Amino acid sequence: MTPPSSPATVADPFGERTACGFGLQRRVLGGRFHFASDNEALLKLVEVAYGGLPAYELPRAEDFHIELRLLPARTRYRREPPPVRHQAGAGLLCGVMDEYNYAVLDPRGRRALVAASQAMLRRPYHLRYELIEFAVFTLATRGMGLVPLHGACVGHGGRGLLLLGDSGAGKSTLALHSLLHGLDFLAEDAVFVQPHTLLATGVPNFLHLRPDALELLPEGAMRDWLQRSPRIRRRSGVEKIEADLRHGAGRLAGKPLELAGAVMVTGERADGELLTPVDTDAAAAWLVANQPYAAGQPGWQAFARALVGRGVYRLRRGRDPRASVEALRRLLDTGAHPVSREEVRGSGPTFPETACTQER
Repeated sequence: MTPPSSPATVADPFGERTACGFGLQRRVLGGRFHFASDNEALLKLVEVAYGGLPAYELPRAEDFHIELRLLPARTRYRREPPPVRHQAGAGLLCGVMDEYNYAVLDPRGRRALVAASQAMLRRPYHLRYELIEFAVFTLATRGMGLVPLHGACVGHGGRGLLLLGDSGAGKSTLALHSLLHGLDFLAEDAVFVQPHTLLATGVPNFLHLRPDALELLPEGAMRDWLQRSPRIRRRSGVEKIEADLRHGAGRLAGKPLELAGAVMVTGERADGELLTPVDTDAAAAWLVANQPYAAGQPGWQAFARALVGRGVYRLRRGRDPRASVEALRRLLDTGAHPVSREEVRGSGPTFPETACTQER
């Protein structure tokens, strides 16, 4: 026999009026994010991710609202929670692990609900990156028309360089050495760019490195700090050091950086110049292949044309990481453009188009 429903349950069958007694606000990715929750531990995860960062704000910044709710279900995972499945429909975007752990986004309304079970509090890495970050990054991308890129960004003097490349090419290691040798650090894994201004923003909270990257560092405080940093394990099984840049050496970029160009980081050994220009046709095709998700976003064509116009370069690996950093510094200082076959032919670069990226 089904027990009778209480008046409170009947009056609020969907639990919409659950009290959110905790809240905080943070500027993230150039937008203003308002977080509310019925559980203080969930907001502490938000603070771990976004507390103590430079307060970036882009032109046309927007306000976003995210509610985090803890569900009473006590699911258990022997190894790790299920991978997130993405779904979309009726103007909503969803990231779903299971019936107790999910994120529902309303991009037009600039709001989201993130629900998590008690068990996920014991797996903060997955909760933070796969649900909370999914909500924050996606709302910022859709709400402010940003192009989301998988890569790193460093710079100085208000100018920045995108560091792009395949997984394992050494982007994070190069970003670390750039930080150690005086460049400003903007982002290590995800960069978000206004397509027409090429202003880049990110979340300079953590740096993720393979443990063998420590072999390239001399003995000293920086190496000791990295060795003491926590270790996380990706779903791929790869172990990474997760170093909190807010408590280490180096300088975080104090504002969004205007991109001076992009650098294709490769694992190739250099037998001459470390940094060489890539002609515009090859650069345009490589960008689409390297950034398939971003290439489907509405602002891609404007972004890619502007970026290729600034210059795309190939970086090969030298014996000393400091030589690579100096090559980046010279590029930031000179702002030189690559040799372009189109300058000879009198035409612009050719960009592959899809149904999502065509602009009329």
